[in-house]
Amino acid sequence: MPPVWTHLCTLCPVTADAAASLVPIWPVFVRPVLEVLSGGGTLSRREITKRTLDVAGLSVEARDELMDSGHPRAENRVGWAITHLSKASWIDRASRGHYRISDAGRTWYEQNPDGLSDFGTAHRLFAPFWPKRERTTDTHSVVVDEIEADVDPVEQIENGIARAKADVVDALLDRIRTSDPDFFEQAVVDVLLAMGYGGTEQRGKRIGGTGDGGVDGVIDQDALGLDQIYVQAKRYADGHNVGREAIQAFIGALHGLGASRGVFITSSAFTQGAREYARAIPTRIVLIDGARLADLMIQYRVGVQVKQTYEIVEVDEDFFE
Repeated sequence: MPPVWTHLCTLCPVTADAAASLVPIWPVFVRPVLEVLSGGGTLSRREITKRTLDVAGLSVEARDELMDSGHPRAENRVGWAITHLSKASWIDRASRGHYRISDAGRTWYEQNPDGLSDFGTAHRLFAPFWPKRERTTDTHSVVVDEIEADVDPVEQIENGIARAKADVVDALLDRIRTSDPDFFEQAVVDVLLAMGYGGTEQRGKRIGGTGDGGVDGVIDQDALGLDQIYVQAKRYADGHNVGREAIQAFIGALHGLGASRGVFITSSAFTQGAREYARAIPTRIVLIDGARLADLMIQYRVGVQVKQTYEIVEVDEDFFE
């Protein structure tokens, strides 16, 4: 394994883990899609998706949930339901991007008022409509269903990447928690510089050590150093959480320097009391725990390197117009 280390709102947490998704799995959307089309007529894919989310009663939070690609997760899962229904010929494609319900789809809709709620039933229901393909192993060939997964392929890729990322996060945390304290202080400065703080000239440095005045690093936001962000870095083991007293000491150091904002970074975590205190005081303090630090390292490529990239393509409808 290679060596680990080779604007304030940006430091705030981003989207939640897909495992805690508020969006139902795609089979749940099968019946709502058919319900939207059951009145007859032809609707565009966009309109079907919009009405399906309304019929399903999805909350604003669920509709706003994004995949790592930036695409709304709910729209993606409705799209996957539409794909299965089209494969089964339960909805017909009337024209490019427009669908209507078929007699087979209407029959299933009328006979299944409870719809679908699990992957297993959905797989058994739709697998016969997908083509078969032959998979060759070292010893023999077997025929398998083209539909092998329970989730959209894009989500499969993103879930796989998320698992790989979780492993890297664990490895990064292990490395930074066992590194030299001076090394950790420089590392957190490197992360902030990689995020764009300090400008193109990378105006930031570690100042930890004897006589550091209670801060471990400083970032100059302008060439003259008139606007500065001070950094406190605490390399602690997992479970050794930073408490309110440490935040108060950092605030005191900032006031002594005439500063009004800073970043406190630890390789462990913060107690609830520390977080509440940081939110309550007028001095702007951003708290970054070990998990968030590891995420930032990955996002801004500090201490990590890209192993492999993949491209996903789709049909360019404009080309065929």
